This record gives sequence, C-alpha cells and structure tokens, in this order.
Amino acid sequence: MEECLDPFGSSIKQAEERADKPEEACGVFGIYAPGVDVAKLAYFGIFALQHRGQESAGIAVLNGNDLKIHKEMGLVSQVFDEGILGFLSGSVAVGHTRYSTTGSSKIANAQPVVSKTRLGPIVLAHNGNLVNADYLRAELVVRHHTLKSTTDSEGIVHAIGEAVDDGMDWVDGTIHALKRCQGAFSLVMGTPNALMGTRDPNGIRPLVIGELDGRYVLASETCALDNIGADYLRDVEPGELVVIREEGLKSYIWAEKAERKLCIFEMIYFARPDSVMNEESLYLYRTRLGEILAQEAPADVDLVIGVPDSGTPAAIGFAKALGIPFSEGLIKNRYVGRTFIQPTQQMREAGIRMKLNPLKDVLKGQRVAIIDDSIVRGTTSRKIIQALRDAGAKEVHMRISSPPVTHPCFYGIDTDSQDQLIAAKKTPLEIAEHIGVDSLHYLSHAGMLRATRTDETTYCSACFTGHYPISIPDGMKNSKLMLEQPVS
Repeated sequence: MEECLDPFGSSIKQAEERADKPEEACGVFGIYAPGVDVAKLAYFGIFALQHRGQESAGIAVLNGNDLKIHKEMGLVSQVFDEGILGFLSGSVAVGHTRYSTTGSSKIANAQPVVSKTRLGPIVLAHNGNLVNADYLRAELVVRHHTLKSTTDSEGIVHAIGEAVDDGMDWVDGTIHALKRCQGAFSLVMGTPNALMGTRDPNGIRPLVIGELDGRYVLASETCALDNIGADYLRDVEPGELVVIREEGLKSYIWAEKAERKLCIFEMIYFARPDSVMNEESLYLYRTRLGEILAQEAPADVDLVIGVPDSGTPAAIGFAKALGIPFSEGLIKNRYVGRTFIQPTQQMREAGIRMKLNPLKDVLKGQRVAIIDDSIVRGTTSRKIIQALRDAGAKEVHMRISSPPVTHPCFYGIDTDSQDQLIAAKKTPLEIAEHIGVDSLHYLSHAGMLRATRTDETTYCSACFTGHYPISIPDGMKNSKLMLEQPVS
C-alpha cells in the first residue's frame, strides 16, 4: 500500500486515508501599496485562500532592494503572528499557500521563491504546474544555476533572473522566461519597485485584479479581494502580463496564440463558492449543476442531502428542481486537520465519522439522495454510504454534479494516476455496487458545460475527456496513464 507524506515529510498516511478529492496546487496573492501595511493585507489575502493549499504558507515583502521573507510548513494562522507581520515591512508583498503537486512536502519547497539579480531580488508565487519543468531545470543546471528545491516554480524564477542578468529589464526578462515555460501557471511576482502578474496562454489557473484605495491587488480568487475590502476589477487575461508600479497598471500581451481554457474543476470544486467567475458567484453555478443533474437523473426519494461542504450547493439545486426537501444529513467537523495522533482501531473502523457524522433522526427510515461534486477513488464515498445506512437510511441514491473523472491532471491538480481513478476502471453500475448505493448517476459533460452559460469551448475538462489542451511529454504522460483505454 502506497504511503503519503504528511506536511513535515513523515510517511504516516496510507493511500486509502488520503482525501478522496482532487487537491488544488496553491493560492497566490500580491499587493503594491507604498506606505500601507502590505504584510497584514497579504496575510488576510492568503488566509482567504487557505482552501487552495494547507501544507505551507509564506509572505515576502520588498522595500526597494530590501527583501524580507517568512515561510513555514502549516496553516496561515499557524505560520504568522503579529510580531512576524510587523517585521515584514515594505511596499510590495507576495503571499502563497501551497499544496504540493510537484516537489515533496517540505520547507525547501515552500513559497514564495527568490532569485537575486543585477537589478535586485525577485520573489515569485506560482499556482499551476509546468509540463516541461524537467527540461527547464536541466537547462538552468547546465548554465550553473543552483536550484535548492524540487519545484517547477524555482525554475521559473531562475529563468527570469537569468534573462535579467543577461541585460534585459524586468518586463522583457520576464516575458523571455515565460516563453520558455509550457504548462499551467498563474504567477504573482514582486520586484524592488513593482508587482507583476501573469497567466499561461490558456489561462488554466485563475488570477484576478482588484483595487483597494487606489492601489492594485492580485489574487487567485475574488474571495481574497473581499477579505481585505478590495473591489474586483477584472481577470488577468491568458497570455497577459500586468505590471503595477507607482504610476499605475500596464498590460503586456506576450503570448501570440492565447486561447482561454480555464480548468472547469475550479468552478465545480476548487474555488470558494463565494468567489466570482463569469460575473457571478460560483454558488449559483453549482446550484445550476444540481438543477441540470435533477433533469438528467431524477430520484424518487424523501429528502436530498449534500456531502458538506462542496456538495451542498448542487444538492440545494437538485432538491429545488425536483420539489423535494433539502436537509442536512451529515454534520462536518470543520476543525479536523492533520494530526500525528493516530486513531484507535475502533475509531478507524468507524471510518468517516471523525469528519462527517450522520444525523440519525433525520435519516432513519428515509429514502435519501446524496449529492457530491466528484468521486475519485471511491474510498470516502463508500464510507459515507455505509454511515448513512448505519444511521437508518432506507435507500441511498447518489448523484454526482460532474462527469466521471477518468484521466489524471498534469496542470496543477494532484489527481492519482489513472489506475487509481475508479471511473477509469469501472462502469457507473460497477461503481454503485462498489460503494454500496441503490443507484448512481453522474452529470453529463454537456450538462456541466451548459451550466456555465458561457462559451463551452473555453474550458479545460481533460480529467473527464483525456483531451489535453497543452501537449504532455511522453515520459510524464506514461507515468500516470494506463496503457489500456478507460471504460466508456
């Protein structure tokens, strides 16, 4: 059985104990505001992005060439206190929360990452994943760069530093380096007198621009802007570099063939439901997923529940569309985090209930539809279904507000290799039998895209289809893909 690293590098978690969800790479935040406590604003910015990464957190602050940085393993609230934030004084701040998809979970891989150049330091926070990271790192090593981590992010910042040291200015050097990068990247960068932000030519990972008292803010999601009282202005466009200085914001389009392919899982699951995409909260999109799911796969049940918290909006939409009562059937312990204390055998046998506990008096004797946003391996789903039956549910029907996940992601989501994805090996009927439900239906691919109410060609849905918008090197692809074709 495969072991997984805990936040401090110890092999204590078995594969079957991992969260049965795709896990996002990172959250990034940046602000340019001379004369303002930028470190504290960055703290509250990444605090709002904690859901995007819980392994490490960091903030770097620049005041001219003076660089101060603090980063550690752990949650934002554990890594920073008033004393540390008071030390981080300057005019430019870059913050990061990390979940590792490349590089192991250790402090050397925490961000922001730094490069020293002839023009001063540059700090960088990265969300996404390069598919040519090994090639880029090899080029840099040949050119005598010393790389201290195993992340692709360090390769990007060193590539920028190399271009600057070769005589380019910050803008030209950054663009030159970006053109060497292939894959998904939303970047926030700080230099001695500027804040910069960019997205890859497909815009797979989100990045937004906000305004606070005449100063500009960059963040992965609008919820981070809301947390500090900033107003959302617009998204950074795919293939765009924005440069923020004292005189304002300037835009540079550096990619010749930019084509929007936002990760659809950002909308289904990763981003917070109060974040805005396509000019509306993702809560509304997720309730529409549930409404369409009810049209495609109704259920003759007494009540509808969601798997908290990610399945709740779709469950509300599903219940509303069918005119069936929605109820809380599972109570989530929101204070369950990573722990070195192992549960007793009896507690392990109780399974999911440390995190989700069923309401017996709500469920007893009821025919229940339970809504979730995805099934990856099926391990958690099976435990949840058993808990509902133990609580007295008469029937349990599961509905999933996304299509079957049949392919791994190479663009910054930590999905398993294909042989670990249950929908790549089993039909929906077989999965239903495996997890113990009376019926199981997934939302269709067409329904998922229709719910966006936007151009359906502007999304990456490779984890459902296997059609990758950015070419994947054979070595990387073969490491995660099964040779045989998945079940259709």
